[in-house]
Amino acid sequence: MLRDVTAVRYVTPLRSGGSVPGVVEADDLGTYVVKFTGSAQGRKPLVAEVIVGELARALGLRFPELVLVHFDPAIARDEPHQELQDLLDASHGLNLGMDYLPGAKDFTPEVAGTFPVDPLEAGRIVWLDALTVNVDRTVHSSNLMVWPTFGTAPPHLWLIDHGAALVFHHRWDASAPEKTYDFRHHALGHYAPDTRAADAELAPRVTGELLQGILAEVPDAWLRDEPGFSTPDEVRAAYVGYLAARVRASAQWLPTDFPSREELAAEEAARAAKTQRGRPKWLKRVPDLHGEPAAEQDWSVHLG
Repeated sequence: MLRDVTAVRYVTPLRSGGSVPGVVEADDLGTYVVKFTGSAQGRKPLVAEVIVGELARALGLRFPELVLVHFDPAIARDEPHQELQDLLDASHGLNLGMDYLPGAKDFTPEVAGTFPVDPLEAGRIVWLDALTVNVDRTVHSSNLMVWPTFGTAPPHLWLIDHGAALVFHHRWDASAPEKTYDFRHHALGHYAPDTRAADAELAPRVTGELLQGILAEVPDAWLRDEPGFSTPDEVRAAYVGYLAARVRASAQWLPTDFPSREELAAEEAARAAKTQRGRPKWLKRVPDLHGEPAAEQDWSVHLG
């Protein structure tokens, strides 16, 4: 079961995320990155975080511990920005926290050029993303961290930020379990991910029993008022049924085609040239920022 903690100090917002999560300290002496129920995206990103994150952990992938965070906006009354204060005020009660990895670095294209990743590990991560329809782990925004980055322990890849996964739960009747998605530009695509070996290894482990246990971790409050469902347990059953059906259909959606670094660079150059040709003359001196990798994020600076 996910542990319950109570936030005792609001440290800082993380503006790099669209939902503006925040770093908080809790009564268990831990520090967590919290996603708030009052964000514009609502509660479904939190549901996705629990399902995909706990599934990743069950399959042996590295994912920071999740906790349920009881949050009182009174601890953040010193937040000077009104839009953030409104977000926090709307998030009174139960929110979702992810264990803070001090000093962790973003897995940027620059890092990816030198960081060794085993093809089977890459295949496992791509397989998980394809199963859970997480199309938000790309070469432009990897949602992967390298940690630890100090001391003698070897660094490893850690998965984060699955709020955009499970796209089918936004329109339950519009996405068939066997549907394929484009994973050619996955962040680990140029590591020759062995998705076939990953499928053979992981698919038998994603059982109905495992999925039911993971869905039991999602609080009832985040599953209420779902159109077309009467109770939270009905919503849980829908998630279990969909993901179980998708596992059975893995031969139809399994991604196997990934461009090399050179092919990817050529595609990017062609896209940039096409964008420049379509710009008015006065804009052609402005750099094309579309698809540029985000600046490296060092979580430790937020605790200074």
